[in-house]
Amino acid sequence: MISRVLMIATVSLTLSTGVGAEGKGPNGGIVVKAEDHPIEFVFNDREIVFYIDDHDGKPMPIKGLTARAVVQAGGKTRTIALSPAEPNRFVGQIEAPLGANARVVFSTVIHRHPLQARFVTPR
Repeated sequence: MISRVLMIATVSLTLSTGVGAEGKGPNGGIVVKAEDHPIEFVFNDREIVFYIDDHDGKPMPIKGLTARAVVQAGGKTRTIALSPAEPNRFVGQIEAPLGANARVVFSTVIHRHPLQARFVTPR
């Protein structure tokens, strides 16, 4: 009975977040869909980049928007302020390269709606 309740709660939570895995994006990063917006996460040794697309897959104008990323890696949690970069990118600097299984949560507000996407770096 308890496992059934946990399974239902997990499915409900997953469906309510509006986030779904998509795979690999055009820039070589990890893509998830959040509230029908494809968000691609690309990272290198010192930089994280998020590409935001509109519902129809076209680049989302981000001028004037703010965003942040919360990164959990190496036993530490850091909040990274992201800067908008035309046409549809948010860019942030990181102190060290992300290792395998780092957790990254991207957050912004678009058209007065909060948008959040969760990523885990590959092994």
